[in-house]
Amino acid sequence: QPRLVESGGGLVQPGGSLRLSCKASGVGLRSYAIGWFRQAPGKEREGVSCISSDDDTTFYEDSVKGRFTISRDRASDSVYLQMNAMEPEDPAIYYCALHRALGPYPCLASPTPSDFQSWGQGTQVTVSS
Repeated sequence: QPRLVESGGGLVQPGGSLRLSCKASGVGLRSYAIGWFRQAPGKEREGVSCISSDDDTTFYEDSVKGRFTISRDRASDSVYLQMNAMEPEDPAIYYCALHRALGPYPCLASPTPSDFQSWGQGTQVTVSS
């Protein structure tokens, strides 16, 4: 069973930027849709963004539209989440996970955590001045 590994979290000031990375051990990411999720203390895990297996379809949760960008680098077999203009509502543990369906389906709407697999340990994102 492949496991995903997130990195790139840290402390950033409001308005600042971070880039999260998602890589896999045991399998390549190239054939899968990848979702980014976050979970803040006391809250349920929520879908933030998603990129389809063919990279043609992306999804962003309303609160991050225009600020976050998901991308895939096939040469390094990585998926990134560029987070700009970070806000006090963004702090959470951020996770990536994969969906085995091909095509746009996994990313046509807000990604549902229970539909995704191979969760990593997450990376902590903190926004503070």
